[in-house]
Amino acid sequence: MRSIRLENVTKSYRGEIILEHLNLTIPSGKIFALLGPSGSGKTTILRLIAGFDMVDSGAIYLGNRNITHVPINQRRVNTVFQHYALFPHMNVFDNVAYSQRIKGLAQDVIEEKVIKVLKTVHLEKHTYKSIQQLSGGQQQRVALARAIINEPDVLLLDEPLAALDPQLRDRMLLELIDLQSTLNTTFVYVTHDQSEALTVADHMAVLNTDGMIEQIGTPKEIYEFPASSFVAQFIGTTNLFFGRLLTHHGQYSIDIPEVGICAVVLPEGKSWREGAQWYISVRPEKITINKKALPHFSNTVQGIVTSIMYQGSFTHYNVKVGDKIMQVFEQNEEHFAKEPIDYDDMVYVQWQKENSVLLER
Repeated sequence: MRSIRLENVTKSYRGEIILEHLNLTIPSGKIFALLGPSGSGKTTILRLIAGFDMVDSGAIYLGNRNITHVPINQRRVNTVFQHYALFPHMNVFDNVAYSQRIKGLAQDVIEEKVIKVLKTVHLEKHTYKSIQQLSGGQQQRVALARAIINEPDVLLLDEPLAALDPQLRDRMLLELIDLQSTLNTTFVYVTHDQSEALTVADHMAVLNTDGMIEQIGTPKEIYEFPASSFVAQFIGTTNLFFGRLLTHHGQYSIDIPEVGICAVVLPEGKSWREGAQWYISVRPEKITINKKALPHFSNTVQGIVTSIMYQGSFTHYNVKVGDKIMQVFEQNEEHFAKEPIDYDDMVYVQWQKENSVLLER
């Protein structure tokens, strides 16, 4: 179980800078997600840690050991790829045993290790099946078994569930969480899917399109308190507006064109200046929608319903407020317990000022 540290790492391909002076610490014994859009450098970070690529400058540490120029087979790091790269001509046992045979271990030792690791990933009943006989989820577990049999200090997972259907992906996410807890190994999980990252990660880093880290924190910290407008929009769904900061008798508000003046709470440690421009982010599930205004809300605006989408557990409303569209997610136990809302209805959209997150960029 080792932490990973990237110090001032720069990497370019064919003259294009992918990562520039990147500093990142990945804690040991946790699932750490690298999340960002395509081209943000997530997979490049994984390849540098694994040793498939070399840094242009900077250093990479596994624990206290500098592994920047250590060969791949000496790094105690294993990788599970999006495409599992299993040997189709070998059965499950032989796929998992392959690296142990390369090491020259005795057959009885290999058998003991393979059976143990297959039990860990719940494949002991499929030991001698061919790869073609397995489902996508089972093949993914074979790839995991082949990686963890080497007892790596770090397991790198590069979009490992991208090829699975949604239901199987959700089940495999839970299995990955259980597997990490059992092994107590550092997992680095790369994905562009924010719901995967929020589900599986203990901590996560969000990268922008320039390969820069926008924010590091727990999933809850990043979702509830995004550090930038990029994070607010990339992680989940939000209503993002831009306006001028106003103050009156110690109370703060944002004057948003076409929406109006909205009460806010200034973030701790932030200085304010009358007229300064800020973004305001309000998550759709923090907002209520009714045909009549309810008392005791900090913010109330009127709008017209333009679309209604039933999503099973919640209903998604789009409400036109001035020239803006506000999104509202209403849990369906509330949706069915009150006066129905239909297309083109005039409604009141309300939220508390504590649920408005102020962002400087």
